[in-house]
Amino acid sequence: MKITVSSRGTVARKAKTMGIDTQIISNENTESYTIGDTRLTLDAVRAATIKAAYTTRFVSAELNRNPQDFHIVASSTMVPRAGDVVIAKVTEIGKHTALQSPHSRRQKLFVGQEVMVAYGDRYAPDQFLAHVPANLGPCQLVAGGGVASLVEQQHASIDRATELEPVGLLMRGGKAVTLRDFAPLSIENPSVNASAQDQGRRVPVIAVLGTSMNSGKSTTLGCLVNGLNNAGLRVAAGKATGTGAGNDPNLFTDAGAFSVCDFTDFGYPTTYRLDYDTVRKLLVCMIQEQTATGADAVIIEIADGLFQGETSRLLGDPIFKKHVDRVLFSAQDALGAKAGERILLDAGLDLAAVSGVLTASPLAAAEARTHMESEIIDTFDLCDPQVASALLPTR
Repeated sequence: MKITVSSRGTVARKAKTMGIDTQIISNENTESYTIGDTRLTLDAVRAATIKAAYTTRFVSAELNRNPQDFHIVASSTMVPRAGDVVIAKVTEIGKHTALQSPHSRRQKLFVGQEVMVAYGDRYAPDQFLAHVPANLGPCQLVAGGGVASLVEQQHASIDRATELEPVGLLMRGGKAVTLRDFAPLSIENPSVNASAQDQGRRVPVIAVLGTSMNSGKSTTLGCLVNGLNNAGLRVAAGKATGTGAGNDPNLFTDAGAFSVCDFTDFGYPTTYRLDYDTVRKLLVCMIQEQTATGADAVIIEIADGLFQGETSRLLGDPIFKKHVDRVLFSAQDALGAKAGERILLDAGLDLAAVSGVLTASPLAAAEARTHMESEIIDTFDLCDPQVASALLPTR
C-alpha cells in the first residue's frame, strides 16, 4: 500500500493503526530518510528460491547464512545507486536468457522468477549503453553476470534486454546492502598481505588492452598466462575494468593462474561511470594484491577499447606507467592494430607485441606486419613458454 508522507511521526502512527509494517530506512552514503512503502521479511526458504548472480555472490553467501538479518524494502522515493543489491522479478525474456550463478553456471531464466542482481552502469558497444535508473521502476538485465540498469541504446543486431520488475532493495540494519559491504577486497583497506608486502619487491606487470570489446583481450591474456605457467612461473591475473561476469576470471584460472581477481572482488558490479580516482585506485590495488600473493608475474586486463573513457584516461596517467611495465595489445583487424600501436607508443608505453582476433586471419596479420613496427604474435602461440617469457620486461 502506498502512503503519502507529510510528517514522519504522524505517518508511522497512522500506518501502525492500519496494520502496515513500516521502518525508517536510508540508502548508504545519504542523509535523506523515508518511510518504507513495503517491507518483506526473508527466511531461509525465501532466500533459497532467489536466483543469485555472479556479481552478488558474496552477498548471497551471507544471505544464505543469516537470512533473518535481511529485508526487502521498496519505497517510491528510493533512488538506487550503482552497487546496490536489488531483488527483482523477471517479466520478459530477452537478450540474456540465463543468469550467471555465484559459481558462474548459466542459470536458465523463466518469467516470474526472482533474481538477486546489482544496479550498475554498462558501456558495451556490441550490446548496451545503460545507466542506473532514478527509481525502483521497471528496468533491464543488461549483463548476464547480474547487472540491472536502464537501457538507453543497444546494438542493432541483438535482441531487446530481458525485463525486470524490482521487488525492492535488499536491506540490512536499516541500510541498503551494497556489493562493497561483503567484498573480500577493498581499495580503501588493503589486505594484510598487500599492506605488509615489501615495498622494494617489484614483479613484472603486463597489461592487456585492445581495440574494442571482443577484440580477443581475455583469450590473449589467458594464453600468455598459460605460456608463463608452462615456463615454470607462478602467475597472478586480474581484470581491472569492465562489466562483472565470471567468464574471464574462470578462463584465467583454467589457463594456469594460481591467483585471480577482478573488480567485483572489490565490490563493484561494473567500472563504467565510476569516479576516475576509484578506477585508478582499483588498478593499483589489484596489482598490489596480486603482487602480495608471491607471484613471479602479474597480468592485468583493461576492458573495452583504447577510446573508452576510463581506459583512455588510464593510458595518459603517470600512475599507469609507474605500475605497468609493458602492454600487450589485441586487435580485430590490421587498421585497428596500426592505430592502436600509434596510440600506445605516443603515450610512451612499452608495447611488447600485438595479438588478438587479428591473428585468426593470416591475410589480416600479413597486412598488419607490412605496416607495423611491433611484433605480431598468433594468440595461441603465446602458450609457448619461450614466446611468453620473451614478452617479460628486462630488468
